[in-house]
Amino acid sequence: MASIKERNGKYCVIYTYYDESGNKKQKWETYPTKTEAKKRKKELEYKGSLGRMVIPKCRTLNELLEEYVSLYGKDRWTMSTYQRNKSIIANYITPIIGETKIRDINTRFLEFYYKKLQQTPAVPLHGQKKARTEFVGPSTIRDIHKLLSSCFKQAVKWEQMEKNPAQYATVPKYKATERAIWTAETLMHATEVCEDEQLKLAINLAFAASLRIGELCGLTWKCVDISPEAIEKGEAYIYIDKEYQRVSKEAVKVLGGKDILFTFPSESRLCKTVRVLKRPKTDSSVRKVFIPKTVAKMLIHQKEEQIKMKEILGSEYQDYDLVMATPYGSPVDGQSIRSKLDRLIEDYDLPDVVFHSLRHTSVTYKLKLNGGDIKAVQGDSGHSQINMVTDVYSHIIDEDRKKNAELFEEAFYGKKNLNPQINEQAVAGKAEKTLTVPEGVDTELLAKVLGNPEMVALLSSIAKTMKE
Repeated sequence: MASIKERNGKYCVIYTYYDESGNKKQKWETYPTKTEAKKRKKELEYKGSLGRMVIPKCRTLNELLEEYVSLYGKDRWTMSTYQRNKSIIANYITPIIGETKIRDINTRFLEFYYKKLQQTPAVPLHGQKKARTEFVGPSTIRDIHKLLSSCFKQAVKWEQMEKNPAQYATVPKYKATERAIWTAETLMHATEVCEDEQLKLAINLAFAASLRIGELCGLTWKCVDISPEAIEKGEAYIYIDKEYQRVSKEAVKVLGGKDILFTFPSESRLCKTVRVLKRPKTDSSVRKVFIPKTVAKMLIHQKEEQIKMKEILGSEYQDYDLVMATPYGSPVDGQSIRSKLDRLIEDYDLPDVVFHSLRHTSVTYKLKLNGGDIKAVQGDSGHSQINMVTDVYSHIIDEDRKKNAELFEEAFYGKKNLNPQINEQAVAGKAEKTLTVPEGVDTELLAKVLGNPEMVALLSSIAKTMKE
């Protein structure tokens, strides 16, 4: 049975329980008012009658999060997830609600907390130079909610909470902004005006092979087949089985170097991060991607230039077998490539996109070229879920549907074709205009290419360049 005792103007609920070893223990819980103490006493007596007495081992949310990271995060999280979640806890949870007692956290409390976050100044998370918004945005709040929900779920499992208060909490609505991408003509123009050979190669690899920035920077020559035989047969390829990443030394230490394949020498003892090659996040990211002959020849040129630098620098060249390397052989950081792209966009007044947009552009045009073969594109892009590709495909379908509306406007409301019928003379005229296809060319593939407006624009751009 529980009892209440007043002490120094506060009220203590006193009760006994048995720990995991079967030892009898006494616990005191302090409340500011007698009403709260009575409520807790009744709750304990009711739970005791049901045989479900739960004794919280962690008093505050900070203590629970510390246990959660130690017991759950270390085993389940990747290094990037560990870094991000630690940053979220340090910046948005600990300073605001970290000292809140676990028993005081409920769904209503969390909803007030999420409201407060929307008026809280945002701070740059790991890997960001500056915060993307002035105040904490819905996207970050959803990440915080996801972290807390997972933490409380474990707390219920560990019998430190009765239920997960985040389960039914309302989170601010978040609408993902549509990522801007380049058209075929813009991409072609960008590669034509780009004078930085490394950036030009990076753009073409990201576009042709649907690469993420980490996969691009972690690509090694042993995973590239650009032999004359492979190029001649159209079988040149790259194999993605790792990615480059800059991670905190703390994450490497805490997680025991999990998934790390190679660690580059530290740049400085004072540096808090280290550069590594690590396994991809998902199994589907490990893949072979066939590349166009033009891109294969770009890689041949890149390899030749590296061989020249090795001969010039000798032992000073640090050979890590990287495709994307500095003149001295060390890895190229993703931020360096992003900065070069930003300068290219600014110098030539190009549409403002991020480097990852090139991957999105790649998926879009591959779907258009192959007539919507989603599985084939998923194999190239390494998306773990097919819906991530179909989201892009639905955008392409929307473009066709918009064209239907335009045709409807012109034919019906413009009164130009109120009774649409097949014009037999026009069909006969078109039949006379035949195209002779050279022997060995796939006619079906050619029809798809010529039937795609973007590809026609790209081919026109190439033809114009050749004339000049």
